[in-house]
Amino acid sequence: MIAHINTFGEEQSIKDHLYGTAKRAEEFAEEFGCGAAGNFCGILHDIGKYSKQFQERIRNPENTKKVDHSTAGALEALHISNYNIPFSMVIAGHHSGLMDGGSYRFSGEETGTFFGRLKSKIPDYSGWEKDIKVGPAEVPPFCIKGDNRMFSMAFFIRMMYSCLVDADYLDTELFMNGGQIGRQGYPSIEDLLLRFEQYIGKWMGREEFENEKQKRLYKKRNQILEECMEKGEKWDKGLYTLTVPTGGGKTTASLGFALKHMKKRGMKRVIYVIPYTSVIDQNAAVFGNILGEENILEHHSGMLYEMEENQKDDSLSCRKALAAENWDMPIIVTTAVQFFESVFASKSSKCRKLHNIANSVIIFDEAQTLPVSYLEPCVAAISELVSHYRSTVILCTATQPVLDSIFKKYLPDGEIQEICNDVMDLDKYFKRTEISNAGTLSLDELRCRIEGREQVLCIVNKRKTAQELYSGLPKDGAFCLTTLLYPAHRKKKFGEIKDRLNRGLPCRVITTSLVEAGVDLDFPEVYRQEIGLDSLIQSAGRCNREGRREVKESNVYLFRLEDDDNMFFGQNIDALRETLRHYSNPASLEAISFYFQFYRKLLGKENLDQKRIMDAFERGIGGSMFPFNTVSKRFKLIESQTKTIYIPVDEAEEWIEELYNGHPTRKLFRKLGQYGVNAYPNHLRELWEAGCLEMVGDMVYVLRDMNQYRDDTGLQMDTETGFGFFV
Repeated sequence: MIAHINTFGEEQSIKDHLYGTAKRAEEFAEEFGCGAAGNFCGILHDIGKYSKQFQERIRNPENTKKVDHSTAGALEALHISNYNIPFSMVIAGHHSGLMDGGSYRFSGEETGTFFGRLKSKIPDYSGWEKDIKVGPAEVPPFCIKGDNRMFSMAFFIRMMYSCLVDADYLDTELFMNGGQIGRQGYPSIEDLLLRFEQYIGKWMGREEFENEKQKRLYKKRNQILEECMEKGEKWDKGLYTLTVPTGGGKTTASLGFALKHMKKRGMKRVIYVIPYTSVIDQNAAVFGNILGEENILEHHSGMLYEMEENQKDDSLSCRKALAAENWDMPIIVTTAVQFFESVFASKSSKCRKLHNIANSVIIFDEAQTLPVSYLEPCVAAISELVSHYRSTVILCTATQPVLDSIFKKYLPDGEIQEICNDVMDLDKYFKRTEISNAGTLSLDELRCRIEGREQVLCIVNKRKTAQELYSGLPKDGAFCLTTLLYPAHRKKKFGEIKDRLNRGLPCRVITTSLVEAGVDLDFPEVYRQEIGLDSLIQSAGRCNREGRREVKESNVYLFRLEDDDNMFFGQNIDALRETLRHYSNPASLEAISFYFQFYRKLLGKENLDQKRIMDAFERGIGGSMFPFNTVSKRFKLIESQTKTIYIPVDEAEEWIEELYNGHPTRKLFRKLGQYGVNAYPNHLRELWEAGCLEMVGDMVYVLRDMNQYRDDTGLQMDTETGFGFFV
C-alpha cells in the first residue's frame, strides 16, 4: 500500500509514512510532555490511504477523483477510547485546517464542520490494522479541570495539530526529495552563548568615555546586563517582566537572560516579538550582528525568503525559507501580529510552527503595545504557554502596563517577577529628558517653533496633519516621515535622517507614531501631540537617547493642536489628562501604573476581549463547540478598511507588469509590499474619481498619476482619511 510516489519513481509505503510521521510528532509533542498523544495522531492520520480508491488515485492522479483520506483516522480516534474528540479533530483537519466543531445532532455533511465531516461517506479502508499498531493516548488533566478548561483544550488541540502537520510535512518532504533535506544544522545554545559573551566582552571593559555621566550610564547598562544573565541562569521557567528605561540596553539584556536561561533549562530557541514591522529589521540586524545572521529568522508579512531554481539546498536563503514554515531556527524575530494570529489560526500553514513555541524563551518587546481590545485572549495564550508548554515569557518594556489582574485569572498559581532590582532607581538613573506641557498650539505656532530649532522631532497623530505641517517648513533638512511613503522609501529616509543627525546638520522631522517604538533616532528636542501616556514616553525616548546632553537641555513638549478633534484617541487622552492632574512627572512608574489602571477602567472589562474570543471557546458559537475557523477569522490584530496602492517605481515597475500579464502570486505580492501605501476609503475614492489609479484584476490598485506621489511626502492627501498609528 502506497502513501507517496516521488519524482525518482520511488514508492513510500503507508506504514513507513505513518510510523515516520508518528515518530516526529511524538518528539515534537514530548517538548510539552505529550509524546504519546503525538504518536497516536501520527499513526492514525493517513490510514484512509488504505482504501482501494486512494490507491487508484495515487497511481493515476490525472484520471481519478480526489479521495477523502483524513476522515478515516478521525473516526478511528473516536472509537479507540474516550476523550479523543481533540485527537479526532486534529486528524480530520490535517489537510483542510481545523474546522468549527459544529453539533453532533444537527451538523450535516454540507456544514463544513467537524461533526458534519464525521457523517460523510468515505471509502472502505479496512486492512490498516494488519500493518499498524496504535498505543494509548489521553488528553492532559489541565484540559479536563479548571475554570478555563475549554480554552485550554482548544489550545492543546492547536498545539497537537501543529505537531502532526509539521511531522507530516517533514516526513513527506524527506521522501519526496530522495532523503535530502536542507534543515537543521544550527549551532548549539552553548555556541550561541559563547558568541554572545564574546560580543559583550568587547565593550564590557571599556574605560574611555566622553564625560563622567556617560561613564555612569555605561556602567549601569552593564550592571543591568549582568543581573539579567545571572537571573537567566538562576531562575526557573516562568513569567517575568523586564522594566528598563529607554537607553538601558533592554534588547541586549533580555537576550542575555534568554541564552543563559536556555542553556540551564534545556530550552530550544528565543522568540523575540516586536510590535511593528517598521522596526523589526533593526532588531533583527542587532541579533544578527551578535549571533550571526545565518542563525536569525526574521519572519513577518513584509519579509520574503525565496527558493530559487538551481539553488543549493543548504544555501542561506533556502534554509531560511524552510525555517519560515515551522520556526525551527534558534532565534526567531517576529511581530505581535504574526505571533498571535498564528496562535489563534486554523490553517495548517500558520499553525505548523506552533509546537516550536513550546519550551522556548519568548520576549515581548514593548509589551505595553499589546492591543487592548484583544488583551484578554493574548494574556490567556501567554498563560497557557507558561503553565502547560514549558515556555518562559518576558514582558519587556520601558513603561510596564499593569497586567497582574488579568494574568491572575488565567495563571492563578503563577507569579510575575521583575528581573531588574531597584526599578524605581533605574527610572531616575536613566532620566534624560524634561517633559513639559506646551499647551494649545495652532499649526502656524507649532511650525514657527520647529523652524527655530536646528534639530527637532515633531510627532502628530494624523498623516494629513504631518503633510500640512511640513508643507510650510523650509525644505533644507526637513523631512515628512509617514506611512504615506512606501516602506522601501521610508527606509531610505530613515538613513538620510540618521546621517544628518550624526553629522550635526539641520534636521527637522515631522512624523507620526511610527518612530515611537524601537527606532534608533536621537534628537535634542521633541514635540508630541497629545496622546496616551505610553506613546508620550516612547516619543520621549527619541530625545537625548544616548545621554550625551544634559537633562535640562533635552526637552519633550506635550501639546494640543488647535481645531483638531482627536476623537479616535479620546480615551487615551482622557487617561493622560487625569494622570497629569495627579503626577507632575508623567514618566514616573507611579504615574504609569495610575494611567494604565485608569485607562482600562474607562474602557471597561468587556473591551479587553471585544471579539469575545474567550467566550467562543468556553461556551461555543451558535451551538458549535470549538469554533476554530470562526475564531481565526475574528482574530485580526490590525483591522483596517485600507486598500493597498502600489507605486510603480524602481523594481516594482517590472513586478507590476507581471500583474498586468496575469501572473499574480503570493510571492509577487510579498515583494510588492515594499512598494505599497495603504489608503483609507475616502482617500482611495478621491484618487479613483480623479483618474489617478488603475485597477489590475478585481481589487489591485496601481498609481498611474505619479504627480500624486512626491519624493518628500509620499502619496498626497486632500481629505481626512487616516491615522498615523497604523504602521
